[in-house]
Amino acid sequence: MALESDNIEGRIYVEGSQNVEKAPKGLVAPKYMGTIRDQRDMSALGRVQVLRPGSNTEIAEEIKDASETLPKAMMSAVGVNGILGFIMIVTLCFTLGDVNNILQSPTGFPFIQIFYNTTRSYAAANTMAAILVITLTASTITEVATASRQLWSFARDQGLPFSSFFAYVTPGWNIPLNSVLVSLVVTALLSLINIGSNLALNAVISLTITSLMSAYILSIGCVLLKRLRGEKLPPRRWSLGRFGMGINIASLAFLFPIFVFSFFPLTKTVDAHSMNWSVVMYLPMVGFASVYYYFWGRYQFIAPVALVKRDIDLNDM
Repeated sequence: MALESDNIEGRIYVEGSQNVEKAPKGLVAPKYMGTIRDQRDMSALGRVQVLRPGSNTEIAEEIKDASETLPKAMMSAVGVNGILGFIMIVTLCFTLGDVNNILQSPTGFPFIQIFYNTTRSYAAANTMAAILVITLTASTITEVATASRQLWSFARDQGLPFSSFFAYVTPGWNIPLNSVLVSLVVTALLSLINIGSNLALNAVISLTITSLMSAYILSIGCVLLKRLRGEKLPPRRWSLGRFGMGINIASLAFLFPIFVFSFFPLTKTVDAHSMNWSVVMYLPMVGFASVYYYFWGRYQFIAPVALVKRDIDLNDM
């Protein structure tokens, strides 16, 4: 339900009688988009299939009671996937066999050779490989969905070039269709690079780790800085309590070495194939973002949409 108000710029979107969202004028930004908005709750275990726990945050605005549901989902994902991953690694170590034989597999994929060496059955190996492919396909779908929401939310706050295009929510669909299609097309085009050059694809993929580490370091670092300054953090329903600062420091101590070494090549003698090209991809990306923000972005960017909870008498509005 959309209502116009004289005392709040833009539009107000009301979900029930409690949640009110202030959106930038001219942008349609419903609180819950897509099919998820019709759900009363989202299971904490319903997101364990995502590739990384942080993928949850990009769809926060589509989750009911996100301030409590999201932390539960992220912690559940880490716990469940951590246990299953440990079991998988131990099993793999005991069934790996000859490493050189696996690396020289005629299939071109060592994991398929591992499946065959373990089962000695083409049917079983194909079945296990199919399960892995289906799982990765599902992960790709969730990644495209979360990437499109991240693109939409940043564009909604006027933080990107062509923000009005990316922030548009298609009437009747209740999803940012433009952002979804752009994310899907870019993902498909990047996958086609592998046809021409596996080296070029690896150069693009190498940017993933450094970008993720940068995002984690910046977000955790900002929270830690506020704690060190004694500044009050915003009200939240999920809190780390007195352990928060220690966990933040431990997280940064863990992330910084990974960030630094993610730029290193795997071998001492480096050529075009063994070179880690992430630094070549990372620095231009950071440079472009910095230049854009300094000359244009800081004059257009607005604070993220604020969700205000208050009692509203709809009959008086």
